Amino acid sequence: MAGAGLGLVLTGGFTTACGPEGEDVSGGAADQKPNGKGGADAFETPPAGTAPSALWQQRTAVGTLGNHEVLAVVGNVVLVAGDPLVGRDIATGKKLWSLKDAAQPGARLIMGGDTLYLASGRYDGDVVGLDPATGKETWRSHLEGHYAQPRPVGADTERVYVIAGILEKDLSSRTNVIAAIDVRTGKAVWSEKRDTGTDESGLTSAVSGEHLVYTDLRKNLTVRDTTTGRQRWTKKISRANFERIAVHDGAVIVSDGRNLRAFALEDGTERWTLETEKFDTFNGPTVIDGVLYASDSAHSLWAVDAGTGKQRWHNTETLREVSVPLQFAKVGDTLYGATEFDKNGGVQAFDASDGKLRWTFNDGKGELPQWYVVSGGKRLAALHAKSLIALPAV
Repeated sequence: MAGAGLGLVLTGGFTTACGPEGEDVSGGAADQKPNGKGGADAFETPPAGTAPSALWQQRTAVGTLGNHEVLAVVGNVVLVAGDPLVGRDIATGKKLWSLKDAAQPGARLIMGGDTLYLASGRYDGDVVGLDPATGKETWRSHLEGHYAQPRPVGADTERVYVIAGILEKDLSSRTNVIAAIDVRTGKAVWSEKRDTGTDESGLTSAVSGEHLVYTDLRKNLTVRDTTTGRQRWTKKISRANFERIAVHDGAVIVSDGRNLRAFALEDGTERWTLETEKFDTFNGPTVIDGVLYASDSAHSLWAVDAGTGKQRWHNTETLREVSVPLQFAKVGDTLYGATEFDKNGGVQAFDASDGKLRWTFNDGKGELPQWYVVSGGKRLAALHAKSLIALPAV
């Protein structure tokens, strides 16, 4: 999940409709209508250099808050982590369900199997599981012991993995644990105390088979066994990967200054490394369909074979005068990127074969927060500040 742009389709609660249904945010973009040849999800391709218009827009209760996993699409439901947590039909923007106190604003949306796991919006120490299609609660657990506010950091079909502070007698919390909760019993099956000084925040994580992998603000890269909690290995890297990490084919891939580096999940052996230009740094990687996509500080866009580290293409011209994408999704032969705010940024569409820019969508509102985008079928869901926008994937 963490590798796929996180577009999980769903990879990590949501929004309220504060604005009018179908508010126009096209900003002069081309009108977008089904072309009649492929049903309701077959949209006309706009002229080169022209972005499509938005299909719909809704205001949200919370913005991006610097976390790309506040936005997700699960089946036909689009979610944004806020209070209340709202599920909307990605095709129409219609509110399907709404839950008060279901999610903490800005929380990561963690999927395990068919269940969405969240820290309770009541801040009562519970971890809650929901059916994302209906919003109905299907699971609940309370981590026994003197722990403060456990937060899910990963899940699979057997366990939910959480970070929780250890409460002292004065109710302060100077240390924390990482633990696994069995989804059948709701009880912790293992709990491992982390080093003193490690923060509960700033942890970027992913689950892959028998491996729980994460980085933190102290520049540690750590892999644990999901069954026992045993630490398989840990090592220092030169930067904190608070943006994202990617997992693919038994390896974890991180941006580490000038380098993209891939390490074997089993033993930490370095599989490959790719270096950008001197004085430049890579942004966080995304892996989709076996291809790693990343931008760098020199406004270049890279496509790399995620298994070998071999460069597929390196486009140094497309983004020379525009904002670079920091997060990606892909539909068909088009790669979509979401940028930091810039008058020349927004949601960008690239030819996935060479990285050439096809169009850029911007709502023209001048809001400062970063853009995020995920895919759902033939549509895109984009989050910018407190606006949730649906676009056709053309």
